[in-house]
Amino acid sequence: MVAPYPFTAFNFSVEINRGQNGGPLVAAAFSECDGLEMTMDVKTIREGGASDRPIRVNGAVNYANVTLKRGMTDDFGLWTWFRDSIDDPRLRADAEVVLLGADGVKERARFQLSRCVPIKLKAPAMNAKDGAIAIEELQMAYETLTFKAGKD
Repeated sequence: MVAPYPFTAFNFSVEINRGQNGGPLVAAAFSECDGLEMTMDVKTIREGGASDRPIRVNGAVNYANVTLKRGMTDDFGLWTWFRDSIDDPRLRADAEVVLLGADGVKERARFQLSRCVPIKLKAPAMNAKDGAIAIEELQMAYETLTFKAGKD
C-alpha cells in the first residue's frame, strides 16, 4: 500500500460569484488565501454523582474570516463589491477556493463559502524605495464552509 502524498498549497484558485447572475467578481489570481477554518464549541455537562465523567456535547460552529491577497490590477471588482455592500448591506456572494494538483489543472479539493460579505479591503502599502508589486488585501466573512473532495 502506497502512502498518500500530501497536497501542495501553491496551486489554487479563488472564485467569487455575486448577485443574481452568479458571474465572477474579479478576473485575477490571488497569491494568498488564509482563514478556511471552522471550530466547534463544546459544552461540558456534569451528571450528578459522576464527578469523574464529564459529558461533552457539541455546541455552535464558528467560522474564521478569509483573507485574500493579490497583486493589484486594473480590475477593480473588489472595490466595487465593497462599495456596493455599503450601499446595500444585504448583498452577498458565494466563493469557492479550489486546491489544484501539481499540474495546475486537476482538482484536489474544493472549499465552498456561502453568503460572503467583504469586511475589510486594504490598499497596497506605498513605498518609493521598493520595487515591490502593489498587493491589495480583502477580508471577508462567510456563513458556512463546505468541503468537497476533488474529482478524479
